[in-house]
Amino acid sequence: MARSIELYDTTLRDGTQMEGIALSVEDKLKIARKMDELGVHYIEGGWPGSNPKDAEFFKRAADLELKHAKLAAFGSTRRAGATAESDPNLKALIAAKTPVVTIVGKAHDRQVTRVLETTLEENLAMIGDSVRFLKSNGLTVFFDAEHFFDGYESDRAYALQCLKAAEHAGVDCVVLCDTNGGTITSQTSAVVRAVLSELSCPVGIHAHNGADVAVANSLAAVEEGATHVQGAANGYGDMSGNANIFSIIANLKLKMGRDVVTDEQLAHLAEASHFVSEVANLPPSARQPYVGAGAFTHKAGLHAAAVVKEGWSYQHIDPAVVGNDTRIIVSELSGRRNIQAKIKEQGMGLDLDSDELRQLLERVKLMESRGYQYEGAEASFEVLVRRSRPGYRPFFELEDFWVVERRHRAPSEEGREMQSEAMVKIRVGQQLFHTAAEGNGPVNALDAAVRKALVQFYPDIGAIKLVDYKVRIIDSAYGTAANVRVLIESTDGEETWTTVGASTDIIEASWLALSDSLEYWLGRRERGVPATH
Repeated sequence: MARSIELYDTTLRDGTQMEGIALSVEDKLKIARKMDELGVHYIEGGWPGSNPKDAEFFKRAADLELKHAKLAAFGSTRRAGATAESDPNLKALIAAKTPVVTIVGKAHDRQVTRVLETTLEENLAMIGDSVRFLKSNGLTVFFDAEHFFDGYESDRAYALQCLKAAEHAGVDCVVLCDTNGGTITSQTSAVVRAVLSELSCPVGIHAHNGADVAVANSLAAVEEGATHVQGAANGYGDMSGNANIFSIIANLKLKMGRDVVTDEQLAHLAEASHFVSEVANLPPSARQPYVGAGAFTHKAGLHAAAVVKEGWSYQHIDPAVVGNDTRIIVSELSGRRNIQAKIKEQGMGLDLDSDELRQLLERVKLMESRGYQYEGAEASFEVLVRRSRPGYRPFFELEDFWVVERRHRAPSEEGREMQSEAMVKIRVGQQLFHTAAEGNGPVNALDAAVRKALVQFYPDIGAIKLVDYKVRIIDSAYGTAANVRVLIESTDGEETWTTVGASTDIIEASWLALSDSLEYWLGRRERGVPATH
């Protein structure tokens, strides 16, 4: 019978060492709650002896009321030449009042002599004394054997001595750390197998992703008998990151039959990944296995046609089991089945015949040749589809527009900002309106002028807000004459959607994306369905 596996999340400590991450105490508390809901067994909160923020976190974490996980505090072995009882780092671990503590110590001979600048014998004593002291205080103690795999290659006997020093002191689990992330999977398997033949205590794995095999190494360790696996949300961490705990969870449960979380918890895997990304203020990786937006996305017509018939034909699992979805992308690589599937996926309620699908596909290819891309702008795709239907009447039409910028001699940083004015001629039905508005830029002015004209017919249009605006040069070889693609994300306070425009003129490209956004929202509102793309 397979032994149960412990999941140890190190996002709040090791994950925060990644460039671009700076979590507040409140952020860390939010992530801890989410990882607890997901069903991990241990959550490493930070290093209470290293900074005031982590000390504050542990004070507030006492009120978390975790349902599944136990909170762990992280620290190091005692200092060389000191006693465990007097070591401030070990005292801080006890003061954190967590049921579990994890201490890191060197397991590489040259790291001991050249980095710690102490003797091999003293390092063994540091490990044993620290574990023994913490155990005497009634704590569960894990020992992270830093640089273990490199240390095993450098001096196998000494690396094992470090583990045995912890084991003899009563440690609850020794964790083999591939700190530099350079160990490949076959080496991981061999080393874990050898370690398990030498020790009687539980063994864990903490893999870094320097060689891009951190998840594979973690799974290999489990196959050899490791029962404790560490990782970070979305693979966050310094250098190339830690093993991605979301991929570990999915693989252990779906590929290796280890029930590390319940089916219900697994169904929230994608949600948890996106939640952590949002709290960390980092864009989620679309290409991330299992949980990424692109993990089950199909662009080529052959693939899409097969997936529409049978989901398993080009998907290794049902995306729903991890809380994800199958997506069909419309692009120049698409076939008619892509178009048909996308129309159904977006809930347009349209039934196009083969000739209409062919014409629409040709239109998509033409627009993409001009710089459009509908992969991330599904609202624009819906507008394109509806405009292609016989008898479609747009909610408004732009007859003409001008944009003027007033330039000042004094630079804007001296308090005199650039001002733009837009004048537009908008037709709604048989009525033509000529109006103008100012803004802090040409796009803002154009947006204001259009709304000023449309609000007379569509009073609720003021609910729409622009929340993101991106510009990309498509063919940079043409310099200032290059085509640009503009993506606009809009919201009405309840839903968000994205539209695209492309032109050699950035203002026109912006208008095209902006008009699609308004047209999409007005259409959805008229049909009584939410705007969600």
